[in-house]
Amino acid sequence: MEQDSNEIRPGYMDRVINEKVASARERVGTYSHHFNQNEEYFIEFPSPITIPRFPIHHDVRQPMPRSEYITALRECMDNLLPYTAPFMGDLTYFFDPQEILKPCFYRLYKMGDAYYLYLLRLNLQFRPLEMELLGKGTNDTTAVYRSKRLYMESDVIPLQAVLTDRGHLVAFRIKQSISQTWIGETGKGYLLRGIWMDTDLTKFFSKLFTPRGKRMYPFYPFTCKYKTICMTVLDPTPEQRKKWLPYLRMAILFLEPHLEKIERTLRGTTFSENLPLFQELKALVPEGLSSLFTNLEVSAYLNQQEQKEFRIIW
Repeated sequence: MEQDSNEIRPGYMDRVINEKVASARERVGTYSHHFNQNEEYFIEFPSPITIPRFPIHHDVRQPMPRSEYITALRECMDNLLPYTAPFMGDLTYFFDPQEILKPCFYRLYKMGDAYYLYLLRLNLQFRPLEMELLGKGTNDTTAVYRSKRLYMESDVIPLQAVLTDRGHLVAFRIKQSISQTWIGETGKGYLLRGIWMDTDLTKFFSKLFTPRGKRMYPFYPFTCKYKTICMTVLDPTPEQRKKWLPYLRMAILFLEPHLEKIERTLRGTTFSENLPLFQELKALVPEGLSSLFTNLEVSAYLNQQEQKEFRIIW
């Protein structure tokens, strides 16, 4: 996925993979929803799936993947789709030359005059502490492994336009409503690192539209990504995406007049529910947005490595 300024440019689309995805639409999968201690979202299946060996190297300037890569991904999809068909059956695959172990799937929505992109990114990277090694990786290929877990990113992104050329999709132009999330730098030398307020903006947006006192960490439904206001959709079936899309639209319409003040506030301090601006806006949130996710529950537990994880139930 090439991202040039405010555009997402889909890469190569494989006909065979998209046919496999479409033909699996009627299957029924079973999975539960979790976050790890690093706030990464994953689903867990009742039985493990095998992820085959992938080539590691790819020139990011090349929009076409190698044949070995596509063969491996087709095999991978054969293993995944019996479980993931409920939320993947209506999506379209495209290749991301910049992150080849994160295959992308999308669907375009239109509400009124506005376009929205649903973007699903599967993370196929091997995690030694969580997954069973079946075949070691090399300098040129990834490991073969088996796991009940599938990590992924599931976002709805507001668009300014959909760019085409002679009927062919060229790019999704993001509606970037946030000006600048970079604040400054801290540290010295090798320890120098940038300071960004994306996380604080995410907390501000999400807390604004959830009931007072509701604890949902580490799930933040409204996020700051791509310099805009996005929405994370858990269990992203077609029905769930259509259900939550109007709420993203309402949230954006509510937030846009106040974004400059929110950014200015968070440049000077970290987020807190006690911020005067947050309290002021919280009182103005319309009833339809003020009590989202009332039935959602987060349950913490320790995994086999005694690391804290979270299960999301609703």
